[in-house]
Amino acid sequence: MLLTTEKENVLESIISSYEARIQSIEAFFDTTGQIFQDFQEFLLSTRQEREKISNQLKENLAQNGSLRKKDFDRMMSVISSYLDESEREVRQLSHKYLNEQTKLVQQLRGGLRNFKDALTEGQAEKVKELQIVIKEILSKQDESKIEVTSKLKEFQQGQKQTSEMLKDLLARGEELRIRDFKTMLAEFKRQRKERITGQERRRREVKDMLSEFKAKRTEAEQDRLVGLREA
Repeated sequence: MLLTTEKENVLESIISSYEARIQSIEAFFDTTGQIFQDFQEFLLSTRQEREKISNQLKENLAQNGSLRKKDFDRMMSVISSYLDESEREVRQLSHKYLNEQTKLVQQLRGGLRNFKDALTEGQAEKVKELQIVIKEILSKQDESKIEVTSKLKEFQQGQKQTSEMLKDLLARGEELRIRDFKTMLAEFKRQRKERITGQERRRREVKDMLSEFKAKRTEAEQDRLVGLREA
């Protein structure tokens, strides 16, 4: 069956929208590769800086008789263990994201090919089924993208705050005392709790955001299909 010119235009609009989305995913995917490479360098430099400052603080506190080195290490483990765990989470999330995006783009390309065939052949039911599949793929991509970018920002912010607190202690020099160190640890715990609360709040915001994305995408696709049927 030959399609009318108007129907062909609607069909082209639907296909173009999906192709544009694939291109945007691939573009972000390429950019993310560089982001993760920069992030690895950031991790290395901040870890080295933190260890250097930590060792200097330990020496200063030991020299002025405020705190024994083994006690410093024990108390400092509150910070180091949390940051190490956060780093592992971010690394795992980054690897998971890259692997997922490769699979999602492949699935989206396959779904688009089938979608084109179904539209051309007038297979209405198959078109609906493929629309659902494609929407699920796009929703998953949105979710992964928001999750990984949010996690990277949170981690970098936490690293920056911790480094600043350690530098402030080091700047006290010979005047540094154990009470200053304990105050810093208490502030770190407070900020950690605050970040955890913020993460829960952002998860809810992301969920709402994804629901809005899905609703808008569904509405746009329905409008295009209505135009296709009426053409």
